[in-house]
Amino acid sequence: MIVITRNGQTTVITGWKAWLIGALVFAVATVLVALFVFLALGIALTATVLFFIAVPVAIGVALIASAFRPRG
Repeated sequence: MIVITRNGQTTVITGWKAWLIGALVFAVATVLVALFVFLALGIALTATVLFFIAVPVAIGVALIASAFRPRG
């Protein structure tokens, strides 16, 4: 049973229509949660890969730059 109150007027949806609306709402919510999970995993994976690639490259560049720096 779905009860909707709007502008002081109450509408009650029962039976197969309530089941259909509930199933549609559940499906939409599931898809939205899945999209947010995939987005979060994508951001986490991207950040991790960048961290594991950028940090060693920065260390390597710093070591090479220090080798060519004039001593003084």
